[in-house]
Amino acid sequence: MLIDTHCHLDFPDFEPERDAIIERARDAGVSQMVTISTRVKRFETTLAIAEKYPNVFCSVGTHPHNADEELDITTEDLVRLSAHPKVVAIGEAGLDYFYDNAPREAQAEGLRRHIAAARQTGLPLVIHSRSADEDMATILTEESGKGAFPFLLHCFSSGQELARVGVELGGYVSFSGILTFPKSEELRDIAKTLPRDRIVVETDAPYLAPRPFRGKRNEPAYVAHTADVLAETIGVSRAEIDDITTENAFRIFSKMPRL
Repeated sequence: MLIDTHCHLDFPDFEPERDAIIERARDAGVSQMVTISTRVKRFETTLAIAEKYPNVFCSVGTHPHNADEELDITTEDLVRLSAHPKVVAIGEAGLDYFYDNAPREAQAEGLRRHIAAARQTGLPLVIHSRSADEDMATILTEESGKGAFPFLLHCFSSGQELARVGVELGGYVSFSGILTFPKSEELRDIAKTLPRDRIVVETDAPYLAPRPFRGKRNEPAYVAHTADVLAETIGVSRAEIDDITTENAFRIFSKMPRL
């Protein structure tokens, strides 16, 4: 059994065949999925998908690309919306200095609001961090000093130092199809250093399909290929990595029931 801890089933790529995609995931041993919110103002669409499928759960939050569009969304709004039984996480929120689609000040403000919601609810914050390692480590350290909160560094492609800081602060690290790419040797080296009780897998579908599907549309079933490479990387069997990442997923997404 595997858990795809991060996908975007609400994206238009999936709409024509969403039923089939979820069935293929089940056939591939992916028992549950978390579809991730990128705009609170579109949350109803994300929630409707989670409500339709018993094995799909969701988050509520604003992607850093959209941070300046949703500065009117308060921590209290996030807390209120997260009370729904199908909502198992806050986010994704964070910092993206690679694209800089939103002002960095807006990204940081949004991130801190999401952190406050995670702290209040006890739900994990799904963190997007790209080309922003130093600022992300600083914010996580500062905010943890105000009170602990659960978090997950999703689609990890950052450096060793952010991984270290994240784990030391109690966070988890999620690996996507990037782990399978030939040039991701540094990322695989980081994976080897992480405690086994802090790692999970994801697709970030429809993006970042793992080998042998690289360049094609990703989908939750393909998380199995990332699990294969993670198992090989840290030196355990595929059955063991299934057990490790699934137990970790249920620990970090503690509101999500075992089906």
